[in-house]
Amino acid sequence: MAYDFSLLHRFAIEGTYLVLDINSGIIHVLSKEAWDFLNTWERCGGDLDRTAAALKKTLGQEDLVAISSSFIALCEEGSLFSKELSLENYQPREEHIVKALCLHVAHDCNMRCQYCFAGTGPFGAERSLMDAETGKKAFDFLFEASGPRRHLEVDYFGGEPLLNFPVVKELIKYGQEKAIKAGKILKQTLTTNALLLNTEIIDFLNKEKVYLILSIDGRPQVHERMRPLAGGQGSFPQVDRQIREFVNRQKDETYYVRGTYTHFNVDFSEDILFLVDRGYNRVSLEPVVADPEQDYALRAEDLPVLKAQYKKLAQKWLEYYKQGRPFQFFHFNLDLNKGPCLLKRLSGCGAGNEYLAVSPSGELYPCHQFMENKDFLLGNVFDGVQNQNLRKTFRQTHVLNKEKCRECWARFYCGGGCHANAYNFNKDLSQPYELGCELQKTRLEYALYVQVKAWEEKTNSLNKGEEMLVERDR
Repeated sequence: MAYDFSLLHRFAIEGTYLVLDINSGIIHVLSKEAWDFLNTWERCGGDLDRTAAALKKTLGQEDLVAISSSFIALCEEGSLFSKELSLENYQPREEHIVKALCLHVAHDCNMRCQYCFAGTGPFGAERSLMDAETGKKAFDFLFEASGPRRHLEVDYFGGEPLLNFPVVKELIKYGQEKAIKAGKILKQTLTTNALLLNTEIIDFLNKEKVYLILSIDGRPQVHERMRPLAGGQGSFPQVDRQIREFVNRQKDETYYVRGTYTHFNVDFSEDILFLVDRGYNRVSLEPVVADPEQDYALRAEDLPVLKAQYKKLAQKWLEYYKQGRPFQFFHFNLDLNKGPCLLKRLSGCGAGNEYLAVSPSGELYPCHQFMENKDFLLGNVFDGVQNQNLRKTFRQTHVLNKEKCRECWARFYCGGGCHANAYNFNKDLSQPYELGCELQKTRLEYALYVQVKAWEEKTNSLNKGEEMLVERDR
């Protein structure tokens, strides 16, 4: 049997030896002996006899037989060297089902963040607010376009959506009523800079089970540098105070605090830990995506430092986990037992098809980052999607049709990366944003690592508990 070692991704972190079977998504934890065997096996062209001969001086015969037998069993069960997916046996779904909308209820903002891809709110167009009737038509469009799909999502977005809170409040109730009548489950999220949060709004959002994405960049000096108020004043004290009030007043952890790191804070792990130590246990910190000419843009020369930061963060994540005070870092959230379905793994975020963005006037775009770019106008909520050719282009731009993605071990985790980043940097949806790819792969390796170590820690604790029970029985 021929073994194609390009079907595996092998990496070692802190003495833990991991092998990802790329196509099945199964992660294997190896001993040092099995790790050496696998690498020697590749050097010997997949010949097990030559491998055994090469290792007979360092491994005993019993170990060689056991390791070899284990690898063969994994191959036979399909969890190692699993069959590669190909265009011949995959065709993207043709049905036009929409499952999620990004509802731009406000193209205006009360902050002036330097890195804002929305141009401080209006996305290069006029500052405007969505009216309730347009928002309701967006819901009507979603429920009709969702077909038999039961689980739907809507994110209230901007600019700053709380500048239009009366309409948001009306739409939240409208969406819930439609979901009940249609027998569907609607998850509603609101992305906010937190400045306008008050007791009334917080209690309403908690009562209606609306998830919040709360924007804060970390340490005060980092946040203040990039996220001033519209008048130029600092925003950290007010933002931090309002986020803290929201977190303290909710019963369930239905939030993420989400920030952006730039060239000015490449030591971003300190910002994550700062937020965690302030009691924010659900954190996401994203790399800025910006024109390379901007002084805050990340650069290729930043990569070694950024990769070291993810390593440090993984070590801290495990340290906090072992201390019994775990926190969620969005990019480390992987389920080793379950993964996304095949279609999700291939198609990624679903922009342009399952996921669409709605402008304040009701126009439809592939996602929030294409907003107001008329080259990517799909239609509107009143008449539906009209530009089916563009929709097909997005549907066909999956990992098996992207040359660089087909060769990448992480392709089924990232789904080919962000379409908007590919277009903005390369003017080509099929050419991924390379710096983003490098960061994604680093995050994934450490995500797999920390989940394996957490699983080991949990297993060891359970085993110790069983030993204690046996001792008590004696």
